[in-house]
Amino acid sequence: MSGLVQVGLVGVGIIADTHLQVLAGQPGIALEFTVDPHRTEPPAFRGTKPPHYSDLAEALDVHQPHLVVIATPTDTHADLATQVLTLSSAQVLVEKPLVHDLGSLTRLRSLDGTTDAQNRVFTAHHFSFSPEVRWAAEQISVHSEWGPITDITSAFYDPYILRGEQAFASYISSWMDSGVNQLSMLARFVELTALTSAQQMDNGASAWCTCEYRSRGTVGTARLHSSWLTGSSSKKTTLTFGRSNVEIWIDHTAMTGFATHDGRLLEAYGNDGRTPRKVAHYQPLYESLLSGRPDPVLSFGTAATITELHHAAPPLGVIA
Repeated sequence: MSGLVQVGLVGVGIIADTHLQVLAGQPGIALEFTVDPHRTEPPAFRGTKPPHYSDLAEALDVHQPHLVVIATPTDTHADLATQVLTLSSAQVLVEKPLVHDLGSLTRLRSLDGTTDAQNRVFTAHHFSFSPEVRWAAEQISVHSEWGPITDITSAFYDPYILRGEQAFASYISSWMDSGVNQLSMLARFVELTALTSAQQMDNGASAWCTCEYRSRGTVGTARLHSSWLTGSSSKKTTLTFGRSNVEIWIDHTAMTGFATHDGRLLEAYGNDGRTPRKVAHYQPLYESLLSGRPDPVLSFGTAATITELHHAAPPLGVIA
């Protein structure tokens, strides 16, 4: 994208605040309109309020945006993205996950021949842009001598159980909520190929899954644990390079990391915490998207792979 980029924002709830904060800091951005049927007033953007609509089709009939950001509940993503694709020439950034079921993914794929969905639809896999994740990816890139990643262990904990039934109504299960973040984060490091097993426990409040991947021609296994049975948030991932005895430990909550070799510290990454965590995710995400050469982790193809893996899990309490 070049010149002044006209942006439309659909959904002005909690996550939209982060989008607006980051967009306001990007040069060459104008907020053309907002859409939300549950709000009568738009949020302020750089001290002014853009035109506000209750219906996306109405907004697209009046405006010609370059980019439409969809920050609404997941079950609305497919319909709203379809409207953008068919009623405008805009690109569309959809909050993760891209869609809520495989049928919706098939529907978006079917539009590709007439709307170029593959090159116009992007998904905000923001965890892939977190500072500690980008640091780890850079270390892997410059240290080819470490060899392939042979094992991965990732654990994402959130205190949502404290919200009781509201947690299940809002997030469905720990796997549905955290799985897409874990998978999209791993897509920064490896090529995901298959969900090989999945067990959802505690009525969906926790899950244990394994995922096959390829790294530099070698097949490995990622072990993914997610749970709401905790009093505070904690998210960590370990990457093991078995041929060289190197490990990378990443703390996603503190946005820190370190690499070791046979007990010796090789590299360490710290974060001063001055930038809020979500903003630290979305700033580089938007910089990539607006650069004209978006990172592949944002692409429709990556979102399709993650969606297929994410929805391959068997029902609650079943081990495959």
